[in-house]
Amino acid sequence: MELLLFSTAFLLTFAGFTLSAEPCPPCGNTTVPFPLSTSSSCNDPSYKIRCSSSTLFFDTLNYSYPIQSINPNTQRFIIQPASLISNTCVTTDKIHQGIQLNNTLPFNITSSNTIVYLNCTQSLLMSPLNCSSTSLCHSYINGTVSASACGGELCCSYRAGGSSNSYMIRVRESGCSAYSSFVNLDPVLQVNRWPEPGLEIQWLLPKETVCGSQGDCDTTKSSCGADTRSGNGINRCFCNSGFVWDPVQGVCAEVMNKGSTDRTALIAGLTSGIGALLIIVIIATLLYKRHRRIVEAQQRLAKEREGILNASGGGRAAKLFTGREIKKATNDLSSDRLLGIGGYGEVYKGILQDGTVIAVKCAKLGNAKGTDQILNEVRILCQVNHRNLVGLLGCCVELEQPIMVYEFIENEWSYSYRDRHNEGIGISGIRVLRGTKTEPTFDERGSRGD
Repeated sequence: MELLLFSTAFLLTFAGFTLSAEPCPPCGNTTVPFPLSTSSSCNDPSYKIRCSSSTLFFDTLNYSYPIQSINPNTQRFIIQPASLISNTCVTTDKIHQGIQLNNTLPFNITSSNTIVYLNCTQSLLMSPLNCSSTSLCHSYINGTVSASACGGELCCSYRAGGSSNSYMIRVRESGCSAYSSFVNLDPVLQVNRWPEPGLEIQWLLPKETVCGSQGDCDTTKSSCGADTRSGNGINRCFCNSGFVWDPVQGVCAEVMNKGSTDRTALIAGLTSGIGALLIIVIIATLLYKRHRRIVEAQQRLAKEREGILNASGGGRAAKLFTGREIKKATNDLSSDRLLGIGGYGEVYKGILQDGTVIAVKCAKLGNAKGTDQILNEVRILCQVNHRNLVGLLGCCVELEQPIMVYEFIENEWSYSYRDRHNEGIGISGIRVLRGTKTEPTFDERGSRGD
């Protein structure tokens, strides 16, 4: 009977201790976010910290450490580790065996901490710690004035976190007598660029607020009821329908109507999709019309040029070659197709798609002749018929320089506009000699083609 009365009194005391309907006041200039609590009447007292002389402290099992910063969004805060006793390699909390958290409370050490252990015993050489000559602890000793007393002693380093060390950073006679900690340390940095010493602690997301009656809850958003999840007889303020527990803010937050949200998202998505589709259609239509105008203009120009080439005169009809045909026939005017070079330009061997072998004569870049002038010359030259002159098949005026296309004759002298009697025909140098034994006089000197 006495045990039952004692248990009842304990539960009532615990329940009364954990009621927390009000936020905690600031500690000096530092806000105390939910669920951290500085008294039994604010936030969640199971997340207890302490405010003293306008400074927040985190109490471990046997020592207290100042809190440097708090981040409620990540549920973490950073405490200041114990310092070294002056001119020694011993930390002030060695007497308490370092940092030891109560593992029944919702706090633990994060894996963002890099720990350097100093003044260690040889027994640690068998541990998974890095006690080699390249360990970060040597950099810390050599680069920190306060740690200079640790020089020559065995030191180690490791990354905190994990089940075996998430609740303590231990210092003792049989291990290491000093330590320091750094949050999110970049090991490649020089020691003078390391962050200030600190140890990051995280807290678990809290459950709903403990209550003794409905008056302890926000009557419009939550109701006091038994916490059947824990089975310890504790009541909590459970959120009403339409609300959900927000463990960061410590309140029951309103849930957006899913149907309304879905409809809004659907309408927004359809509107955006239709608008984007309309823009794409408009752009595609404009591009198509532009393409059609270009094609029609090219077709008109091609007909006009064919008309110039095939104008009356009794000669053979000349062909207007496209730039694509010329490039394909000559392998894009490849140097291995070069037959000769003269004053007018270069001559290449080419093979048309139907297998016809041709000689392609390209004017030099910067040739001042206009397109119409080239077309007229081709038209006139196609009317010239001489047994010693290689036939002109046509031309190409699409590319940067004018191009003449001839019949290809093996082992002929290079291109000239004079016949074997050196009598000019009055047209610019775009003809070749056929089958002559005496080298002609050239207006444009060129090498003999194969």
